[in-house]
Amino acid sequence: MKTKIFTIALFSLLLLAGLHLTAQNKTYSENHGGTLNLGLGIGGYSGYYGYVGHSLPVFHLNYEFDVARNFTLAPFISFSNYRNRYNNSYYYHETIIPIGVKGTYYFDQILNANSDWDFYLAGSLGFAIVKSSWDNGYDGDVNYYNNGNPLFLDLHIGTEYHFNNRIGAFLDLSTGVSTIGISLH
Repeated sequence: MKTKIFTIALFSLLLLAGLHLTAQNKTYSENHGGTLNLGLGIGGYSGYYGYVGHSLPVFHLNYEFDVARNFTLAPFISFSNYRNRYNNSYYYHETIIPIGVKGTYYFDQILNANSDWDFYLAGSLGFAIVKSSWDNGYDGDVNYYNNGNPLFLDLHIGTEYHFNNRIGAFLDLSTGVSTIGISLH
């Protein structure tokens, strides 16, 4: 609960800071929106939003829109799939598809960063669509695996390096799923 309160407070602070910098009418002109981010990640040991008790690969896609100076919103979708052997006889299968929005505040101007680099803090809010199934013939407890809460709130810190004005590479460290990938501007 403390993490959620902290995340909401940080997200609100970042939004206000972005709006404040916009209101100052400075001449800083870098836009972060209009960016498609494609990433691969690994869910942490605690699992992907509480669904899995081990690490697993995740594919992530988002598209950023400029909302205010240095602040973007990015609708996103992720995908992960796994199976786990139960009792050396049956497999449990699960597909997890988180959908949500990520709010990002870029600190490039404050840090006087070179235009090749972006540095940011972000928060994401969403829900996970989960499809679970057991192998045919399994007659045990179908609730053996307990699903996590479908709603989630994550914190992110990250950076992007621009190879040119069209392509970059990013690293996003998160309380949910950390990713590395390519940004297409």
